[in-house]
Amino acid sequence: MLKFNLPGAISIQGLTKRFGTLAAVSHLNLEVQEGEVLGFLGLNGAGKTTTIRILLDLLRPTSGTARILGQDCQKDSLATRSLIGYLPSEMGLYGNMTGREVLDLLGKLSRTSSPLRNQLLDRLELSQADLRRNVREYSTGMKRKLGIVQAMQHDPPVLILDEPTEGLDPLVKESFYALLGDAHRRTRTIFFSSHVLSEVDRICDRIALLRKGELVLLATTDECRGLAARSVRVTLKQPAQPPSFPTGIQLLHATPLEWDLSIEGPLRPLLDLLSSYDVADLAVSEAKLEDVLRRYYAGDSQ
Repeated sequence: MLKFNLPGAISIQGLTKRFGTLAAVSHLNLEVQEGEVLGFLGLNGAGKTTTIRILLDLLRPTSGTARILGQDCQKDSLATRSLIGYLPSEMGLYGNMTGREVLDLLGKLSRTSSPLRNQLLDRLELSQADLRRNVREYSTGMKRKLGIVQAMQHDPPVLILDEPTEGLDPLVKESFYALLGDAHRRTRTIFFSSHVLSEVDRICDRIALLRKGELVLLATTDECRGLAARSVRVTLKQPAQPPSFPTGIQLLHATPLEWDLSIEGPLRPLLDLLSSYDVADLAVSEAKLEDVLRRYYAGDSQ
C-alpha cells in the first residue's frame, strides 16, 4: 500500500443518501490523502455521481459527513467549493457565450485568480480565435477542453473529474495526462471518475470501487491486479503431456508444445514444476483491472 504523509484532503464518514426507499449511497467511508490520485469506479447507478454531488453540495446527504481539506461540504459550502476544480461528465454551457466569457465567468465564481489558464490553453490547443467563438459552435472535444481549462485554471488543491477524457482525441488525451502528472507533482489531490480502466490503471495511486452504493474495494492498482489470476503460456522445445498442476494453477488449453494456464498466487510452484521440462519460453500476462472488476460485478445486472 502506498504511504501518504500529508493530511487528508477528502474525508467521507458514514455517508448515506436515500431517495425514498432507494439507497443511492450507503454508509460510505473513504479517506483520500492530500497528493493522491484516486480512481472512483463503479457501473452506472453505483452511487458515484451522487457522492460527487454531495462533495459539491449539490445534494444533501441523508446522514454522514463529507469534508474537503477539513471544511464541511455542507456547513461550509462556499469555502469548500473554492478549494475544488470540478469537471462534470456533461457540461451545461451557455451556448451564446464565447469560450473566453465562460472561462472568465467560472473563474470569478471560484473567487480566485487563474494563473494556469494560458498554459492550459496552449497545451490543450485551444487558440485565442477559438475563445472568441460562441460555445454553441464548439465540437464535443472543444467543449471538453474548455471544461478541463475551467476546472484547472485556478490551480485548485482538489480536482474532481468525472469522465474527463470523453470526446478527446488520443493526442489531446496525452496532453491531459501530462497536465494531471504536473498537478500530482504539485501535491494536488485528484478524485478521478472514469469508465476507461486503462487510464485509471495508468494515472491512479488507488481505486475505490462502488457497487450498489457500497464501497466493495479500496486498494492500489498493483494490489488490484494481484486479486485476479494471471495468464501464462508455456512453450516447450519437445512435446510433452501436461502434468497434474497444484492448487491455484488451472490448465485452460494444451497442445503438445504449448500450455495455456491461469494462475492465482505466486509463480514459484509452477517454476518448480517446470524445472523437469525442456522449456523454450514462458510468457506471463498480468491481470488487468477489468479482470478484477468483473469478479465484483459477476451476476450484477445493474
